[in-house]
Amino acid sequence: MTYVKTKISEIPRISDRVTFIYVEHAKINRVDGAVTVAENRGIVRIPASMIGILLLGPGTNISHRAMELLGETGTSIAWVGEQGTRHYAHGRSLSHTSRFLEIQARLVSNTRTRLQVAKDMYQMRFPGEDVSKLTMQQLRAKEGARIRKLYRKMSSEYGVAWNGRTYDPENFEAGDPVNQALSAANVALYGLAYSAITAMGMATGLGFVHTGHDLSFVYDIADLYKAEITIPIAFQVASDYEPGEDIGKIARQKVRDAFVGGKILARIVHDIQTLIGVDEKEQIEVEPLSLWDNKQGNIKYGINYSNGNEE
Repeated sequence: MTYVKTKISEIPRISDRVTFIYVEHAKINRVDGAVTVAENRGIVRIPASMIGILLLGPGTNISHRAMELLGETGTSIAWVGEQGTRHYAHGRSLSHTSRFLEIQARLVSNTRTRLQVAKDMYQMRFPGEDVSKLTMQQLRAKEGARIRKLYRKMSSEYGVAWNGRTYDPENFEAGDPVNQALSAANVALYGLAYSAITAMGMATGLGFVHTGHDLSFVYDIADLYKAEITIPIAFQVASDYEPGEDIGKIARQKVRDAFVGGKILARIVHDIQTLIGVDEKEQIEVEPLSLWDNKQGNIKYGINYSNGNEE
């Protein structure tokens, strides 16, 4: 069968897509412009271009044709561990331009601009307050106090005991219910932040607050929404939890529902663009490949400059 490659202009923007889909113990294939997910309960058909990120858990088999489609439609793909708590690999995403990446690299490589973006990230957590005069040490302390206060509030509101954030990435089951729910919910949020960042052609490892990890920028962005989304959901899930239930699955479903209602993907794109100083109405488009020249700037690609003739 012959497939027609999707044009970039025909692909939905990242902010218009559903957020994430987590799949485990299933076979993924392709039918026309959709991926099919086959498991013991049946087969589900999903339009590939409407997925923000596809999280592939244990026991997942995916065909070459399905990967081809997901690549063409700019759908982010990540291979993750059990309950989505480990990130092993990822595939190519929506953007074919390096412009946002260049802006990000320039901002993070300069101490003054990096500090400003980091402070802007903290400012988003404290609307109505001016935190511009605080040092990074003071901002970290202020943020820590805010999150501790929120944990105590959620513990009291939902009647869930809270003994601190303790978890083992190698052993999901070792944590108490609220910590398990937090881990699962946060991973879903990380996946969403990852899909937005890579769709914009930016580097997940170039963080402004976090550093030294290949997902530093993902953690930067996800931290903007935890207090609003994943922490309350985790305590709610833990309060309703019955032994034997799949708490990770329940937490992911609750987070997914919150994503849909809050248009969070569009907010993430907007917030990233605001942080790096890009017009929020700007489209992500393919830019022509160029050669860099230290005197002339970007020059045309595909020319043999030894004689001036095109190759």
